[in-house]
Amino acid sequence: MQQNPPICGGNCCCFQCVRQQEVAVVENLGEFKELLDPGLHCILWPLQCVVGRLSLRLQQLNVTCETKTKDNVFIQVAVAVQYRVILEGAYNAWYRLTDPRGQIQSYVFDVVRSTIPKMELDEAFASKDDIAKAVLTSLQRVMQEYGYEIRATLVTDLMPDSKVKASMNEINASRRLKEAASHKAEAEKTRQVKAAEAEAEARYLSGLGVARQRKAIIEGLQASVAEFTEEVDGTSASDVMSILLLTQYLDTLSAVGANSIFLEHDPATVANLQATIGEHFLKTASNSK
Repeated sequence: MQQNPPICGGNCCCFQCVRQQEVAVVENLGEFKELLDPGLHCILWPLQCVVGRLSLRLQQLNVTCETKTKDNVFIQVAVAVQYRVILEGAYNAWYRLTDPRGQIQSYVFDVVRSTIPKMELDEAFASKDDIAKAVLTSLQRVMQEYGYEIRATLVTDLMPDSKVKASMNEINASRRLKEAASHKAEAEKTRQVKAAEAEAEARYLSGLGVARQRKAIIEGLQASVAEFTEEVDGTSASDVMSILLLTQYLDTLSAVGANSIFLEHDPATVANLQATIGEHFLKTASNSK
């Protein structure tokens, strides 16, 4: 709103030009006469004069208010109020309100300082739209009486102290690190469980392989003993087993010799080994009886 001193002096004061999106207030000897629309007008000067002009364009008022949240954190709340003069209410806007911007600012302070203290800091950040609606509702109800239309109110920023910001960032960082550690531990647990399951499965399959191998060896030995006793007359199963033990013993010596390990050898070793195995079998049979 433009409140200019009475324009009654100078040359050609009988003709007044009003710009687009403006209205001019005309008084007749100090009494309101009329509102002039955009264009060229002729007034009865010096009896009449233009005492001021009102802009009908949309205007914005930026208000910054300091208040405290429910958890005792002081923050700066930035509110942008968009308003304009209503053409039909231009008389009230000029004569009933001296400082519209100061009036709007006072109501913004009142609403913000009565709304934010009911919220905690995180809730205040999440409720910016609710705060803006509360300010808009309050201003619309009051300012319409004075010829002003409140088009929109925006909470453009909530600014806590820099130390509070740093603390909030540290809290978020700590929470994310905790979540990352939890996921990493869960992944390590899964890896170890899978590794243990794989090792158990490998040992199970290895045991099956060893069992099958031993079964095949036993079946082969049985077949070899049966064929040898059938082919060679006068031989017994004991003789065949002695020959097989000797063969296995020589194979063992060959494998050990391949690794350059020196062992004491006695030709009677095979006989002693056979006697030991026989005694063990006899002892086991007697214990089972």
